[in-house]
Amino acid sequence: MTATPSPTSPPPTKGLPAGLQADLSASVAVFLIALPLSLGIALATGAPLQAGLVAAAAGGIVAARLGGTPLQVSGPATGLTVVTAELIQHYGWRTTCAITVLAGLCQLGLAALRTARSALMVSPAIVHGMLAGVGVTIALAQLHIVLGGTPQSSALANVRGLPDQLADLHPAALGVSLLTLAVLLCWPRLPGRTGRNLRKVPAALAAVAVATACAALAGLTLPRVDLPSWRSHALPELPEGPVLGIIAAVLTITLVGSVESLLSAVATDKLIAARRGTQGRPARADLNRELRGQGAANIVSGALGGLPVAGGAVRSMANVKAGAVSRRSVMLHGLWILLAAGLLVPALDLIPLASLAALVMAVGVQMVSATHLRTVTRHGEILVYATTIVAVVLGGVLEGVAVGIAMAVALALHRLARTRITVERLDSGVHRVWARGQLTFLAVPRLSRVLNQIPGNAHAVIELDGSFMDHAAYETLKDWRDSHVAHGGSLEVTGRSGARISGSEQPEQDEQPGRAEWAPLAERAHRGAQRGGHQCCRPWTPWQNHCDHRATDSRTAPEAAAGAAPPSLPLAPAAPVAARGRGAGQLANGISAFQRDTAPHVREELARLAREGQRPSQLFLTCADSRLVTSMITASGPGDLFTVRNVGNLVPLPGAESTDDSVAAAIEYAVDVLKVDSITVCGHSGCGAMQALLSSAPGVPMTPLRRWLRHGLPSLERMASRHHAWARISGRLPADAVEQLCLTNVVQQLEHLRAHESVARRLAEGTLELHGMYFHVGEAQAYLLSEGEDFFDCRVFDTVGAGALRG
Repeated sequence: MTATPSPTSPPPTKGLPAGLQADLSASVAVFLIALPLSLGIALATGAPLQAGLVAAAAGGIVAARLGGTPLQVSGPATGLTVVTAELIQHYGWRTTCAITVLAGLCQLGLAALRTARSALMVSPAIVHGMLAGVGVTIALAQLHIVLGGTPQSSALANVRGLPDQLADLHPAALGVSLLTLAVLLCWPRLPGRTGRNLRKVPAALAAVAVATACAALAGLTLPRVDLPSWRSHALPELPEGPVLGIIAAVLTITLVGSVESLLSAVATDKLIAARRGTQGRPARADLNRELRGQGAANIVSGALGGLPVAGGAVRSMANVKAGAVSRRSVMLHGLWILLAAGLLVPALDLIPLASLAALVMAVGVQMVSATHLRTVTRHGEILVYATTIVAVVLGGVLEGVAVGIAMAVALALHRLARTRITVERLDSGVHRVWARGQLTFLAVPRLSRVLNQIPGNAHAVIELDGSFMDHAAYETLKDWRDSHVAHGGSLEVTGRSGARISGSEQPEQDEQPGRAEWAPLAERAHRGAQRGGHQCCRPWTPWQNHCDHRATDSRTAPEAAAGAAPPSLPLAPAAPVAARGRGAGQLANGISAFQRDTAPHVREELARLAREGQRPSQLFLTCADSRLVTSMITASGPGDLFTVRNVGNLVPLPGAESTDDSVAAAIEYAVDVLKVDSITVCGHSGCGAMQALLSSAPGVPMTPLRRWLRHGLPSLERMASRHHAWARISGRLPADAVEQLCLTNVVQQLEHLRAHESVARRLAEGTLELHGMYFHVGEAQAYLLSEGEDFFDCRVFDTVGAGALRG
């Protein structure tokens, strides 16, 4: 997909490549923010001030060139400020540089193992709490410099030292700091046309520049930036100290820096999507590649005597808002940092340290985000957030994260154990049992107590409002059901919306079918509640007794009816049924089940679609194999997918011999008429078409099937070629040649799609996305083709786990 300038970008200039002017403008804006921020972070850590510039340049050039998030700006890691300061105190600056190099190597290892998305499984409340705790620690330390003093070694020491510092104020430092903060706060609010023009200069640069100019004009005597000659710049040395301490330091920088960078990458992706829609949007973030870029940047930064590097949300947001369209803007910003470090040293030496301290203190305060506070409160995780903040401030980043994880686990266990079960008798005489929460063994005593309050001959309705039921709860419910029905009672199980989940009012003859019926009850109740509230059709639900038709084919209709009736109830006379073949009988039974069970729930939605017409978001091209139920594996419903199925999920090239116009017609209709947003080619394991391709022999007479399979020959050639990237599943190699060809075929058919004129046009406009998908039938596991190639130059199909979201 090609990137186009955003609507806010200036028009392209003659003679410049497309988007270069926008990238130039954005790079200058980011440079003006990053320059004072890099110096301030270096000051806060106690490192040489050049180290901040080295990290900014390494992040801007190396991470931008090798990373997987084109518009993310990397530089000195704000989240590692406290950790780096502690390392410098314990091991010295040169050993800290070596630790940064080792952390970069660890990040490369994690990227090679494709573990980037695993870093995102940490609760956002813990991450936001960690950053807020770091912000509080930074603010407390920099407050001492603002007041004209020197920060202490810990947050508690800084708090205890504040009274003495307030009693010994330095008016010059305090005045410069207050001026910096005043400009920083007021600059974005300057009114009128003049204010609009002035606001083009970043507030951070304006604040430091104004404070520096006032201090110089007033002739104030203040500690200022002191950038010594680069000839005396300290480089890393071999780590010295306890081995376990060094290992802990490396892991801390690796994990905290990786999580900060990956979360920033995801946030940058969301910001781009929100501001630009489908136009002017660069490629989606490749998190494993991003982690590899961060690792390389840390190796370069540490080796050259720089601070640890991580992606920064503030700088990345500025880059996106300035209209950047490619990674060139980030790399140019790194180049400007290098030039400033060599040419602007006399100007930088005029900056008062109090002004930089005020800037960094403001950044620390902003890290305690009100938006994050509202989010974690809304999700009920304020306790985890607050605990992590306190633990980081009191004990440090690694200890704070560990305490936050422990609190999150304890809170999850508490929620899992908290189940509310009530019973009430309605006016109709029905006993309604409401189970809210997860039904686990911890809830079994309460569940048994409530169920035993229901009279044996009563009709009961059990309403499940949860998403999980373990074996102990299942056994309790099943045993009570058997006993209740044996005493003449009846039972109905519903979801939160009242939709019936199971009408089984009697015990099954065999225990195993009973489990198939009861085990997923809570999950189906949860789904019914989610979808039922919107009156939409529910996604595919597991067939009950799916394989029983083979065992009952030989039974007569009355016998089949008898087998399905409760043993304790007399059989009603069976209506005469016309003899049907097995296939027709199955079809009629399926239609009957649809009209009885499904049609009442989807009728309103289908009526709306009939009135408004179809507006699918995606063209889904897959194999005709009967084991692939597209609505099941995509949790989609009517109107969601425009589906094309054929043998082998093939896309004939335009103009190819024996071209099948039906596929091309469907593509043209979906892309040009329905205006779908994306096209997915889905292959699957054990594909018969791919097996036939592999076993095809020359000279065999042509049949319609063999003529059709000729469109799959390019996939066979691609698999045998050494000039194309291999395709594999994440975490393992293909099981055999058939699976290798199935994976390769998906990649090849995506290439065929790009050859269609309508698809190529929409891709050039940036309004269409192509996706590859592979479904392993035996594992019931879906995989999505990642963008680009991995560390070993392979095209990789990544696992899509339960609850995963891909933006």
